[in-house]
Amino acid sequence: MAARAVTDLDRYERELYSAGFSLVAGADEAGRGALAGPLVAAAVILPRHFAIDGLNDSKQLTPLQRDEWFARIRAGAIAVSVCKAFPRRIDHRGLHVSNKSLLGKVVLRLPTTPDFVLMDGFAPKLFRLPHVSIKKGDAVSSSVAAASVIAKVTRDRMMERYHRRFPQYGFDRHRGYGTASHRAAIARFGPSPIHRMSFKGMDLFEHDPDLYRQLYLRDDLLVRYGVLEEPCED
Repeated sequence: MAARAVTDLDRYERELYSAGFSLVAGADEAGRGALAGPLVAAAVILPRHFAIDGLNDSKQLTPLQRDEWFARIRAGAIAVSVCKAFPRRIDHRGLHVSNKSLLGKVVLRLPTTPDFVLMDGFAPKLFRLPHVSIKKGDAVSSSVAAASVIAKVTRDRMMERYHRRFPQYGFDRHRGYGTASHRAAIARFGPSPIHRMSFKGMDLFEHDPDLYRQLYLRDDLLVRYGVLEEPCED
């Protein structure tokens, strides 16, 4: 395998290798801000000489690039694990608690125990492995970027399967995020079994569906005529 390129993306890993840590895991999640679908966390341990040229935060890659990196990471990583939290659990426990719990679980489920963990976000309480939480870790750590790719591709593929069950919502386009067309579909058809009813807007539909329809059916028309754009990422 080609030698690992020296880039800003592997700065944390290089420092940890120099300090004597040989198995560095990165952990990240996808779907935190979505109105529907699961929260998916992934953890990855890359080999020290894994070629990372072109790897990036999953949101900065095209869908084709993400699929290619997903296959390369799966084939070349020392260890990969994936965990999911579904809407009912998120509604019951809350997003922040669910997110922290999932990040801890996905690291502990790695088939190889890491020496050090880099996390994008807050580490769970009582997490005993050596670790550092990095803001925007998927943009500054190759291990976290790899985890972000695994988490996002896994989640996107799940949302494509949900689209086949619930085609009226357009999950294949917005992946469950709160775009104008998604909110308009909720206004028309009501929530599906995979919507997170505790999230802002979903609770409004539950308590005042008529007001929800007044607010969001209009937005759908603005999108159709190009007046309003649709962001759909965390």
